Amino acid sequence: MLIEGLYTILEFKPDENQLEASVQLNKDHEVFEGHFPGNPVMPGVCMIQMIKELTEKKTEKDLFLSVASNVKFMAIINPEKNDVIQLQLQITESENQYKVKTTVYFEDTLALKLNATFKTL
Repeated sequence: MLIEGLYTILEFKPDENQLEASVQLNKDHEVFEGHFPGNPVMPGVCMIQMIKELTEKKTEKDLFLSVASNVKFMAIINPEKNDVIQLQLQITESENQYKVKTTVYFEDTLALKLNATFKTL
């Protein structure tokens, strides 16, 4: 995990080409002290890193992000109000790369949509 202690996986349900995960954010993590003081917001780069790490866990491969497209932040994730988020990943493998279509939710709110391509190291 690149950002140690930022989140804990509560539920990890892999399927053939899908993954559903539930994670709990650590609202006291230092990343939220600077992003933003008094009004913490989950940084987008941390969300993308989390998606990468969950994809690595499912595929059992070391990956790096090569393409991110259709990145749409739909709602702010405040770890003090919404510390549990759900991620749904659709993963397609081809030629040493994984195309991942992701949606991230908290409660009934869509927070992030992302299409990404990860290549194996």
